Amino acid sequence: MKALQIHGPKDVRVDTVDDPKIEDARDAIIRVTSTAICGSDLHIYNGSLPQPRPMVLGHEFMGIVEEVGPGVGGKLAVGDRVVVPFPVACGHCLFCTHDLPGHCENSNPEHYGPEGGVATEKGGALFGYTDLYGGYNGGQAEYVRVPYADYGPRKVPENLTDEQVLFLTDIFPTGYSGIDWAEVKGGEFIAIFGAGPVGIMAAKSAWLRGAARVVIVDTQQYRLDKAKQTANCETILWDDNKQVVEAIRAMTNGYGADVCVEAVGFEPDRDLIDRAKAVINFEKGSPKVLEACMSAVKRGGYVTVLGVYATPYDNFPISQFFDKGIILRGGQAPAHKHIDKLMGYVAEGKVKLDDIITHRLPLSKAAHGYDIFRNKKDNCVKVVLTP
Repeated sequence: MKALQIHGPKDVRVDTVDDPKIEDARDAIIRVTSTAICGSDLHIYNGSLPQPRPMVLGHEFMGIVEEVGPGVGGKLAVGDRVVVPFPVACGHCLFCTHDLPGHCENSNPEHYGPEGGVATEKGGALFGYTDLYGGYNGGQAEYVRVPYADYGPRKVPENLTDEQVLFLTDIFPTGYSGIDWAEVKGGEFIAIFGAGPVGIMAAKSAWLRGAARVVIVDTQQYRLDKAKQTANCETILWDDNKQVVEAIRAMTNGYGADVCVEAVGFEPDRDLIDRAKAVINFEKGSPKVLEACMSAVKRGGYVTVLGVYATPYDNFPISQFFDKGIILRGGQAPAHKHIDKLMGYVAEGKVKLDDIITHRLPLSKAAHGYDIFRNKKDNCVKVVLTP
């Protein structure tokens, strides 16, 4: 089959690889009909999350069931059309049974551990997301093996197109988690840092939960334009940390936002000083966006972190966290927890997901998709690939 593999930093190629096979009784083989490039994939593409061997990337995918193992039972059948949540999760361990599939104890046995945040102790596995996260080939391919297929995949209603539901795999549940973790009940002022796909999905989710005002911050005007168009939100163009914080305080009578959602992660746009600081401190990327969130949130407010962070950082503002009484939540989104409810919102027409797509490419052009997405070419916000 054809599949997009990582071969090194900024080196991805569509190769001919072996077709996946059933390896466990709970496996299913999915023929991929739609897949997408995620901002998290860029961390691997950039070399910030190392992957020493070729590996099929992609954790946003859906398709048709081609084969099921005997342990799947009646949950799936050949011919079912399904969307697959991005964490690989068993469904039975302590964390899975507490709606924390990203912390599954069984899916990532070689690198799982209680410490977390270090090179050898990660949480549960993710599709197509390096050997540290389980080493499972991803869905930017013609076919993919899906472990624990009796727990993860969800059948898709016949009247919904691929593009209407594809983002239930990751970015919609992730954006929704940023709002859910903040216990949004209605009437809140919500500031979202990052106008990429996850940030826009967080804005859509904020409206679903009854937010009073939603503002998105970004360094790229074309992304803010897309956010305003698709999520009907206010926007702030990032010039510097201080300017953004002052703007949000000015919009909230000096208090700050009720909720700040960090949807950028450790590889924001950076100047020479930011890069030099990271080198001196032996850090990857920068926590500058998280720091802005902690300044922009009101006292007693919520900061939720959806962007990936790969290393510790010196001078983390713990005194500010303490003095302001900030409630801080983050991590891999529990996609399995929310996917059924969110599919209902799509089916009922309460939310539209496919309006963020800017580029549709065949799988054979996937390397081009990575290039334009990573380098912000051609006003690229979201790339969908068709095998």
